[in-house]
Amino acid sequence: MVRIISALILAVTAACASAAEPLKLVDNPPDRHIVVRGDTLWGISGKFLQQPWRWPEIWQMNKAEIKNPHLIYPGDVVILDMSSGNPRLRLGKQHQGTGKLQPQVYSQAVQQVIPSIPPNVIEPFISKPLVIEPGAHDGKARIVATQEDRMLVGNGDEAFVSGIPDASVEKWHVFRPGKELKDPETGEVIAHEAFFLGHARLIRPGEPATIQITQAKQEIGRGDRLLPAPPPEIISYVPHRPDQEVAAKVVSIYGGVNEGGTSSVVALNRGKNSGLEIGHVLALFRNRVSINVDTDGRRSSTQIPEERYALAFVFRVFDGIAYALVVDSSKSVIVGDSARNP
Repeated sequence: MVRIISALILAVTAACASAAEPLKLVDNPPDRHIVVRGDTLWGISGKFLQQPWRWPEIWQMNKAEIKNPHLIYPGDVVILDMSSGNPRLRLGKQHQGTGKLQPQVYSQAVQQVIPSIPPNVIEPFISKPLVIEPGAHDGKARIVATQEDRMLVGNGDEAFVSGIPDASVEKWHVFRPGKELKDPETGEVIAHEAFFLGHARLIRPGEPATIQITQAKQEIGRGDRLLPAPPPEIISYVPHRPDQEVAAKVVSIYGGVNEGGTSSVVALNRGKNSGLEIGHVLALFRNRVSINVDTDGRRSSTQIPEERYALAFVFRVFDGIAYALVVDSSKSVIVGDSARNP
């Protein structure tokens, strides 16, 4: 698949109306940057902006372009343009032999497109089940028997599955329902984590159907569930502010750990039903309490202003829950921290 783009101008429309403050450049920003393989749009903008997540504004993208952005490729030249008095990035192409920037229409393979954030970080979470929403367990295919001489199965083994709804689907994910994810504000169960176990292939339809385990991350047994394996898709949505006010909480840190940090994946207790979408950037906040001990050994506490310490990039959204990648964190992330508009 080939995408034809103009390499001179990335966007020509007004800046995002949601900008709450003027864009601030880093000290001594470069006048240009030549894009190389391995760059990300977030990283490129960080060479120019103090808040690199606001790069749709410095590119002057409108909402349509945020949903379906123009593409940047290795070899493009990103130019800092101050001719209007406000910072703007535009795109040029370096003409071989002269070193001069010239407009040019060209084509590149899609796989060479520069991504928003490192795709290798979030791809496992896009291509594998993360959560199962309430009531959704009952309709899932499940393993009802294993090979007669085995309690558990692994790579190359066969198992027998009841409830496969579509015999045309060959590749499946095997998972086990994990812990409940509860809304910290209401106590309501909003989803169950899906503990990914491995990949399977349908080899004989029927009731039960026969599958072969093609890759086992953990031992697999009776009662484990299956979902069709979708092709991995890294959506090219760009980071942007939510249009409405978002007030969410961190309900879990993926992997069952108590604390996370930069590059951790966190679950939030808000999703599509609250207007969250892929590409939204939220700020993480921590409530803080100052502890004092007087001369008699008595302890007292004083609430002090909350601290903003990280950003989170939303990359997968369900009805009542969303997953976000933590970026630019100055301290550890813990369950219960707040996530709001940056």
